[in-house]
Amino acid sequence: MVDVEKYYRKNEVVAREIVATIKKLAPEARKSSGNKGPIRIMNFCGTHEWTTTHYGIRSMMPADIELIAGPGCPVCITPANYVDFCINLALKGTRVYTYGDAFKLPTTRPTSRAGNLEKAKALGADVKVVYSFLDAIADAKKWGGDAVFLGIGFETTMAAYAAPIERGMLPPNLYFISALRWTPPAAEFAINRVGRVDGVIAPGHVSVITGASAWSPLAEKLGIPAVVSGFEPIDLLISIAGILRQMATGRHQVEIEYSRAVEWKGNEKVLSSVSRVFETVDSAWRGIGIIPSSGLELRDAFAHCDAKKFFSLNEPGAEASSQDLPKGCRCGEVTLGLTKPIDCPMFLSSCTPERPYGPCMVSSEGTCAVWSRFGGGGLAERVASEVGVI
Repeated sequence: MVDVEKYYRKNEVVAREIVATIKKLAPEARKSSGNKGPIRIMNFCGTHEWTTTHYGIRSMMPADIELIAGPGCPVCITPANYVDFCINLALKGTRVYTYGDAFKLPTTRPTSRAGNLEKAKALGADVKVVYSFLDAIADAKKWGGDAVFLGIGFETTMAAYAAPIERGMLPPNLYFISALRWTPPAAEFAINRVGRVDGVIAPGHVSVITGASAWSPLAEKLGIPAVVSGFEPIDLLISIAGILRQMATGRHQVEIEYSRAVEWKGNEKVLSSVSRVFETVDSAWRGIGIIPSSGLELRDAFAHCDAKKFFSLNEPGAEASSQDLPKGCRCGEVTLGLTKPIDCPMFLSSCTPERPYGPCMVSSEGTCAVWSRFGGGGLAERVASEVGVI
């Protein structure tokens, strides 16, 4: 927690002023909105949840403000049958490339000998962890045999896949599994499931690609303010204050706090490239179900690269994708913000970062993984209190 103390001692004056503003605006926001319960603000980025928890931001909030973690982890929502599919291929000799944060992603059979790609590799499956899609392309060319790449990610990684595919950089033996997902449709889906959310902290890095305009339909349709935020504690505090200020004045629009990186229209060149390679489809989110217009699949022009078509991978239906969690796992509810990690009986008992049982405990951006590392000790709260932020 040295970094927490250093950060707050460096920024204690501005942090203290913003927290005071939040406490002043909260009752005004409640009165203007007519809320009888707490003001509920949801984030949609695992890094935002990491910052919120690691730096004890919840402890700085008035009692009538609730900060909710939403579906901000692309690893957590990757359908289980994609993992099963990759394990089966790898055990039969097809080389599978994946990122490290998906290496321990559990299947629906976490107690089996090959319950994730790591265990499958220990059993002799051909699984390689790579740092980038380009690394997989280079290795596949040397390898020569059939290979697949598990393409997990939100908007920030789409261009890294689209450009090499569009430019014909993939060798004929390498196939791509698209597990790519759009964030804004999931945000609207989660808010509708939670019931009432008063404001949205929108992900800054995603919005660098999509532009802040991607969040405008959500703000207008649901009538709630949204602030595109950066990732430092000060960024989040400013964004929370911005949401409350909108509520207090009866507004519901999109504001850009992260103006040092985000513009209204986003990166049109990247979006154009992604659109040429992929088409938007209804897609499955693990433990949640099918979310309309939330996923990407390769267009017919690139069907020769599509692992789902070449190896006949069937997409899970709504019921299957909503129930594809290990028995007793509540990651679906955690992902949607319906419950907290501490409400799951498996949290830090049979499900730990070292031995993850559910998908939210695997990635560093998973809510359960974040809470397990930073949510229980109260050290950040103590440091913030000592330097006068709280």
